[in-house]
Parts: sequence; structure tokens; C-alpha cells
Amino acid sequence: MVAATGPWRVATRRSALAQVQARAVADALTASTGRPAELVPLATTGDDHPDRAIEAFDAKGLFVDGTRRAVLDGDCDLVVHSYKDLPTEPHPGLTVGAVPARVDPRDALVTREGWRLADIPRDRPRTIGTSSPRRQAQLRHHRRDLLVQPLRGNLPTRLGRVAQGELDGIVVAVAGLLRLRPEVDGVTAVPLEHGESLHAPAQGALAVECRTDDAETRTALEAVDDARTRLEVAAERELLLQLQGGCTAPIGAHAEMRTTADGDQRLVLLGLLADPNGTHLHRASHETGAEDATVLGRAMAATLLEAGGDAVLDRLRRDEAADTAS
Repeated sequence: MVAATGPWRVATRRSALAQVQARAVADALTASTGRPAELVPLATTGDDHPDRAIEAFDAKGLFVDGTRRAVLDGDCDLVVHSYKDLPTEPHPGLTVGAVPARVDPRDALVTREGWRLADIPRDRPRTIGTSSPRRQAQLRHHRRDLLVQPLRGNLPTRLGRVAQGELDGIVVAVAGLLRLRPEVDGVTAVPLEHGESLHAPAQGALAVECRTDDAETRTALEAVDDARTRLEVAAERELLLQLQGGCTAPIGAHAEMRTTADGDQRLVLLGLLADPNGTHLHRASHETGAEDATVLGRAMAATLLEAGGDAVLDRLRRDEAADTAS
């Protein structure tokens, strides 16, 4: 085990964005405890795939990449994840000790001209890049005239393809732009509102995992935790868990704490489930008391399934099975 007098050891993936996120948590932990923190960049199975870390699984089928393994083995005290990439099922021996305050969770349309989605000219087919099935479905639903194509590479590479004229635009997370602040000239990012592109569950939030039996780290992480973000993300991830859509299902969610005129706290959840082409797109909105995040996520899942989402998921699963068989 790492000595309590030594620095906090923060496991992180090697990508630039992952290290920026980990550094923010490390600095916050140092500020609250007075104890220095050091990053421990580790190779994972996703390092050769900058679009998204490929999930590694142990013999029991549980996600356990190199960063998680370092914490479980006691080589590091904690690991910082993009919460939207974390499986919905917890890993034995690990707990989410902190969910720091979330940055803007919305998607953004990046173009050279600074277009909004509705303002993209229809004079010729325009090509928009994104590899997210969720973003693809919503783009196709709102703008059938757009040519949506897969997009790979890290954030500066993606932005560069727009700046160089290879693509008319791309859709990326606002959070990545805010955290990484890539220096790419000639492009403008315009946030997409929830009615245009509902973001992924937990997008913009971080999850800080530590060992369940590490009382010292768990106590220290309480100062980094943001109760409002944790509650909002809990509702979004419960929706994802209940739908069991897998990594290819176009599922969106946005939860937000709101104060009524009477001063009551209400938790509002927007949910979305669509097929990849955006032909069948189901949306709903529910709200409940601030303490009922899990109940809210389950109610939203039931509503979307009853509205036709069950048929959408059945088709997606059949397509995945066919792809696997071929």
C-alpha cells in the first residue's frame, strides 16, 4: 500500500484529455488535503484507439483496464474516468468516491462558418463527421440532407479536418473543448441544445474510483465530490442501466436540479432512445423529488420502452448478433 505520508497516486490513461482531467482532480485533492498528488499515466487497451478506450474485461466479464488494475493492486490510490465511458455495473472492490462538478454536458457543432444546425445551407450535400451512434441518429432525424460519416482521431485531429476543409463540420462534446482547449484556428464551436442533440448519459462528468476498503482515500475524496452532479448523473446512468442498450444504442439523457417558485428542489430528466437512422426517435421528460434519482431513471426507461423503444432495442440486438455471426 502507498504510505499515507507520500503523494496521492492518481492513475490515468495516457491521452492528453485523460491527463488534463486527472490533473484537475489531483489539484483539487491537494488543495483540500494539503498532500501533493502525482499522475501515473498507464497504457490501456484503448491507447491505440483515441476515439474511445476499448473496454478490457477480466475472466468474470468485468471491465478492468490497466488504470483500474493499478488501484485494485494498491499501486495507485485512485483513478479518474470520463463518467460516460464507465460501465453501468460497478466493479467489485471499487467505488466511485467522488463525482466532481460537471462542466457543460452538451454536444457542439464545429464548422468553419460557425453554423447552427438549422442554419447549415441546403445548396449542396454537407458532410458532418461523428462516430457516435447517438449523435448520428439525431443529426439524421433533424437534417436528412446531411451526409453523416464516421470520424476517428483525437480532438485536435478532428478539428483539423474541419479547418482544412475535409469536412463541413463535426459534432463533439463541449466538455472536451473546455478541458483540452485545443489550439486549432479557423473553426467555431456552437453548442447544440437538448432538443437538437441530447447528450450521452453522464457526459461532461468525471468519476473518481478508489478501493472500497480504502477509508482514507474515500474520506479525502468527499471534499472533491459535488452532490448535485452526483444526483443528476445517477438519474442519467440509471436510465442507461435499465435500457441495457449496449455501446451502440443511441441513448441520450439530461438530468437537472431545478428550484420551483415555492423553493422546492425538483429533479428533471430528459430521455431519448432512437434507431441509428433517426427514423424512430422517442423522447420523454419526467420529474420527481430531489432524492429519487434512481426511481426517476427507471420511470424514464419504462416510458421510452412503452413508447416503442423496446422494438428499437430488439432490432439493434438482432443487428449486433448478425454482425457478430458474420
